[in-house]
Amino acid sequence: MEILGLDIYLFEHASVMIKNKKVIYIDPYDLSDDASYDKADIVLVTHPHYDHCSPEDIKKIITENTLIITVPDAQSKLNHLKVKGIALIEAGKTIKVNDEKITAVPAYNISADFHPKENGWVGFIIEMKGVKVYHAGDTDLISEMSEIETDIALLPVGGTYTMNAEEAAVATKTLKKCKIAIPMHYGSIVGSTVDAENFKKSAACEVKILL
Repeated sequence: MEILGLDIYLFEHASVMIKNKKVIYIDPYDLSDDASYDKADIVLVTHPHYDHCSPEDIKKIITENTLIITVPDAQSKLNHLKVKGIALIEAGKTIKVNDEKITAVPAYNISADFHPKENGWVGFIIEMKGVKVYHAGDTDLISEMSEIETDIALLPVGGTYTMNAEEAAVATKTLKKCKIAIPMHYGSIVGSTVDAENFKKSAACEVKILL
């Protein structure tokens, strides 16, 4: 779907493709063996859990010119892939690839142990064509969101491992200048379309349900 001049696709869970001059995937997972996918210029991996860092799925979209950007914890799972390179990132760091800017931001649980803050796992802000897209990664509603400025926000709504629909709706009020929100992290492992619909009812901005 075209959103603010960018083509954005949500495949399963938190697996996203953003397309303009470049093709960027975030956490590709459960991609069909029978489908034909645009090849990735950049692949972003938020953390090493199997449903976000899936080498078998990444293989379906990479070429020898693909750049992978990820956290150190995930590198060992990806070293065998034949790509241009693997760049490591941490929260607060920005990597510029031609005209695109990739910034890592914190993503963690507050009261659960699935994604500890000390692990340094991340979400991403992707800036393409002057539009900022925030992929929150696996996170609760955290204080750092008040410092994030974005046009489009991809937010987990499934609960259990991340914030739920109600908390994600609060996140749309917390983020700066968020125009459009897209619910994710539901429908396969945890959460359902009901969560996405509840999020849409409570969000403080326009919501587009893509899954």
